[in-house]
Amino acid sequence: MVYDSELSNQDPFDQTSFLEARVFDDPVSRKRSISSCDMDVTCTGEEVVIEEEKGEEDGDVQVLEEDMARVENVRERAYSLCRDYLHGAWRSITAQQMVLKQISGGLSNLLYYCALPPSHPPRHKEPAKVLLRLYGQIHGERALEGLITESVIFTLLSESQRGPRLFGVFPGGRLEEFIPARALTTDELSDPTLSCLIAEKMALVHMMDVPINKEPHWLWDTMDRWMDNIKEFAAKSHNDPVKKERVQRILSYNLIQELHWLKKFLKSVNSPVVFCHNDLQEGNILLRNSPPNSPKTRMNGTPTKKRSVQMTPKHQRLVVIDFEYCSYNYRGFDFANHMCEWLYDYTNEQHPYFWARTDSYPTQEQQERFIVSYLRMMQREQETEEVSQQEVTKLLAEIRTFTLASHFFWGLWSFVNASVSTIPFDYWEYGEARFSAYFRNKTELSNLSVVDGII
Repeated sequence: MVYDSELSNQDPFDQTSFLEARVFDDPVSRKRSISSCDMDVTCTGEEVVIEEEKGEEDGDVQVLEEDMARVENVRERAYSLCRDYLHGAWRSITAQQMVLKQISGGLSNLLYYCALPPSHPPRHKEPAKVLLRLYGQIHGERALEGLITESVIFTLLSESQRGPRLFGVFPGGRLEEFIPARALTTDELSDPTLSCLIAEKMALVHMMDVPINKEPHWLWDTMDRWMDNIKEFAAKSHNDPVKKERVQRILSYNLIQELHWLKKFLKSVNSPVVFCHNDLQEGNILLRNSPPNSPKTRMNGTPTKKRSVQMTPKHQRLVVIDFEYCSYNYRGFDFANHMCEWLYDYTNEQHPYFWARTDSYPTQEQQERFIVSYLRMMQREQETEEVSQQEVTKLLAEIRTFTLASHFFWGLWSFVNASVSTIPFDYWEYGEARFSAYFRNKTELSNLSVVDGII
């Protein structure tokens, strides 16, 4: 899927005109924006073609000239970064020879595809093509902490071959491996082979030892922050009848009391705390167009030292991206959140721009297959005994209970975005769908013997 976004009207390299900060210092423009965060990595990346349209007015000519000047500024800066950080054949080409394409532009990042021209193949180990990522403006300690954390995690993933390779870090952005791939579809999450690979990928993430706060505060802190935003919205005097109705709907959910109950309930489940992705949905899982020839081969065909024995060609078929929500969290949340994503398809081009498919939730057999694949990967790396039915049963119970957290979390997220986002997506309807699922699952959960001793 190729996104031919127009070049931004702002100069991404001008420190005085950086992009605006994200709403509430949170990466809320996630996959509900039709995977605008990192799905753009899946682009194949042709060269940018700037069509010089003839303007009938002098103003049109002036705007065109300004746009062209901005494009050339971007090209010169992108070329300078690639030349200085990548070396090799990059030092033998000019800025005009470099292939450049803007993949996306948004509130958080600008992404550019940069490539050597066919006439200048790589000389040594330098990549033939890279992804140039430029950060938006950072406001507040929370946003800065999030950026530092994400950068550290990206580096660790690169070094362990669990994520895209890192080629360079500079003030304001980084150079990443460009992955010719596409995002999975919602239907593909239930494919038996892919599902097992996703489970193994989740295990590899959960085994990471990341130098960040290892207490499971992220889940509750984030929901508390979103709850404050919702309370502020509900407390305002709204003349718009639609907003009045929305406020009444929010109040009818008794969200403050529900969140208090949910915290107490889930803390009693004793789900292990591990490093979690927290958003392992189809838009954040890439399927390579063509798997590498060997576990030692990188994107430009140059052999590199094998750094991780578990990264076989089979595992390299899938690449997990978008670690903006990652943190130490309850294992059950990562599992349950992934299972819930089987229910929601965001490719609907008509209102409400998603489909809620209540009959698509994974069966117990599908859940057990996923769990066994996960546990086998964990045990293979840790050289422990075979998977026991007790472990499988424990994880099934964790999924059941933390399904409530997934629905509650993204329900709050959706309500927060409903009043601020301009993306064509019905956040209110999506939020109501998630809270409807939350209350339905809460009722069903109280009658299930699978969680006896946990509730």
